[in-house]
Amino acid sequence: MDQLLTNQGPPLLSILIFLPLAGALLVLLVNNENFARYWTLAVTGIAALLSMPILIGFDRAATGFQFVEKHSWIESLNINYVIGVDGISVLLLLMTTFIMPFCVLASWNYIKTRVQSFMICLLIMESAMIGVFVALDFVLFYILWEAMLIPMYLLIGIWGGPRKIYASIKFFLYTLAGSVMLLVGIIWLYITNDYSFFIPDMMWQNYDVTAQIYLFLAFFLAFAIKVPMFPFHTWLPAAHVEAPTAGSVILASILLKMGTYGFLRFALPITPDATLILMPFVLWLSIAGIIYGGFTALAQSDMKKLIAYSSVGHMGFVTLGIFVLNRQGIEGAILQMINHGITTGALFLCVGMIYERTHSRELRSATGVGQYMPVFVTFLGFFALSSFGFPGTNSFVGEFLILAGTFEYNIPLALAAIPGAVLAAAYMLRMLQKVIWGGTDNPDQSWLTDLNVREIVTLAPFLFFVFWIGLSPQPFIDLMHTSVVDLLNNFEMHKSQAVAAAEMIVR
Repeated sequence: MDQLLTNQGPPLLSILIFLPLAGALLVLLVNNENFARYWTLAVTGIAALLSMPILIGFDRAATGFQFVEKHSWIESLNINYVIGVDGISVLLLLMTTFIMPFCVLASWNYIKTRVQSFMICLLIMESAMIGVFVALDFVLFYILWEAMLIPMYLLIGIWGGPRKIYASIKFFLYTLAGSVMLLVGIIWLYITNDYSFFIPDMMWQNYDVTAQIYLFLAFFLAFAIKVPMFPFHTWLPAAHVEAPTAGSVILASILLKMGTYGFLRFALPITPDATLILMPFVLWLSIAGIIYGGFTALAQSDMKKLIAYSSVGHMGFVTLGIFVLNRQGIEGAILQMINHGITTGALFLCVGMIYERTHSRELRSATGVGQYMPVFVTFLGFFALSSFGFPGTNSFVGEFLILAGTFEYNIPLALAAIPGAVLAAAYMLRMLQKVIWGGTDNPDQSWLTDLNVREIVTLAPFLFFVFWIGLSPQPFIDLMHTSVVDLLNNFEMHKSQAVAAAEMIVR
């Protein structure tokens, strides 16, 4: 078990978890819509600032969990409140706190009814999402994992589009179905590990290979639905299309990453032998998702659907990088999780801004707006370039590392993934051409106004990170490097056992 580096200072992680909950309580008590907006923005902004000491104090050379807090919770069942971060989770934690203030800004005028309830949902979502990335007790993790479903269900079901009920129920049922199998796996691990839910104690144990395979399949169903991997993706376009802008941003930037985080945190270290046996199937499913997402996005006329299907392809690259099980692939996958959160979140913000003006997500309604909204299309252009991995942008670095790791693992597999990058360029450039220039039959867009100060402030930080990571990714890679190397070193110890088990299964 990796050493737990107990927090010696203030309980920063607990503050980050409970601050949004406290903020939600005050929003509930004060019946004022403007107060709800400003207070939620303040709380999410403070949470973002409070996450900075974690970044500054994070020891990049340590392999264990840091800023650990341990408190007894339910002694009779050996359930404890244990939280901490390592190089795999720290960037996801920081991205969560960074994204949320901009979700509030994006909802400033977009949400006009039940504003207080909407802001309460955002704050509860933030608490649950932060908790998922730092939980080191499986019961705590599972409670927070499930807790996310309720506010997101409400965000889609109350403030969504015309088919919001269908989309919200589909989202809820899909993710709940996966969670049931996850719960079964947790209970088996609890019994097997001397009735303990402590996650680090479950890692790198010599479980029976057959049991590992069943456990991996339980994990896989839960996490593959959340990613979502092909063919478990069908809930995603409906949820994105019907969700309000903030809901789409949270889905794309944070919730989808919980599936890939689950693979890294649980499937790989708890079921390493099963991972090595089943990785070829997961890799080819990832390729299928990359190609399918690209072709389907290319066929879309609804901008939200286009970006939603692009997420299926982009997250296929992430799972591809994770399961090639080498340093370049996994570091590229973690970096691409962050890149996708930044770029796709920004694209959904852009679609929300044009929707507020035209009340349509169709490409034909936004055709030729570049003439009247030059600031908007400048932002949109850079985010689209980032989305298909243009050199100098953040996504290029992540995709390059993933493909380098894939080439190291298997050349035919890497060659099969390359058309996905070409398709991404095709559908993004098609969208840009229509939005910026259009054709000879453009609708009259002269009444449109360009971005205001609030909207520019919302998009500018995303653009900053597009170029920072694209031009200088090393600080981000340094944060995860030690944890990734430690993960792979542990895998080496299990490889021989997995190979022998695989040969027995083949026979």
